[in-house]
Amino acid sequence: MIIDAHVHLWKKQAGWIDGQPVYPLGGGRSMLAGEVRQMLPPYMTDGRNTASKLLSNMDFAQVSGAVVTQEYMDGSQDAYLRRVRRDHGDRIRVCALYEEKGPVDTRGMDGIKLCGGRLADTDLTHHADIFAQAEREDKFIGIDMLEGDGQVASLREMLQQHPKLRVAIGHFGMVTVDGWREQILLARHPNVRIESGGITWLFNAEFYPYPSAVRAIAEARDLVGIDKLMWGSDYPRTMTAITYRMSWDFLDRSDLLTPEEKRRFLGENARSFYRFGALPEIAPIRHMAE
Repeated sequence: MIIDAHVHLWKKQAGWIDGQPVYPLGGGRSMLAGEVRQMLPPYMTDGRNTASKLLSNMDFAQVSGAVVTQEYMDGSQDAYLRRVRRDHGDRIRVCALYEEKGPVDTRGMDGIKLCGGRLADTDLTHHADIFAQAEREDKFIGIDMLEGDGQVASLREMLQQHPKLRVAIGHFGMVTVDGWREQILLARHPNVRIESGGITWLFNAEFYPYPSAVRAIAEARDLVGIDKLMWGSDYPRTMTAITYRMSWDFLDRSDLLTPEEKRRFLGENARSFYRFGALPEIAPIRHMAE
């Protein structure tokens, strides 16, 4: 049973980064901070990164469930994600995007996404209202933190003030940057988890099967326990380099984790944290290269 804790969807990409617009150009490419980048696999020619495409990839890669996060570079997808949740709530959880504009409309949503490293004010204690809202409404917070340990103290303060709040820290604490272990150690708080969305991007120079990424996961396990760690792919951006299945099976091929640790990391931990119900067990489909 595999659950992806970090995917992205958009009906139309219309965001910004570093004060510059992000928009599709066709052929899976986008204008990103003044540079043309391959944002999607090139066969996604219409620039639409939809739930139907994700579910098709999930079925082929034997992924039963997924959690949709958001990012400023894509623009708010709240309206589209409410429809996705309504139509595919048995397999998909979704986040509303926090944009530093006060309370977030969480109707039809499971959680709230904070792009911590992109906030205009990166002191998380200055955003205390959104943490209070999430705890009050029993929503989880997904956060991609500032690289290193720059936001660790302010998130720790928020966790102390809101002990019932569920928090998932993304990008595996920005594992290739000094200070990442301090982010991992926040998972010693009972309701905090670490998800690995983007870990293949962070270790892209090494590439598949990412032995350093597996060693980092094993080190995090030793720091906080395997039950605090969850797999994420960062679909579809990482699919410009690898297939969806490759984003998880490099772990399955490793002997640094036991079969039970793999089972927990790849799905069981996310199942309980994100409160999934019954999920389909996806049978393998033989492909044409076999």
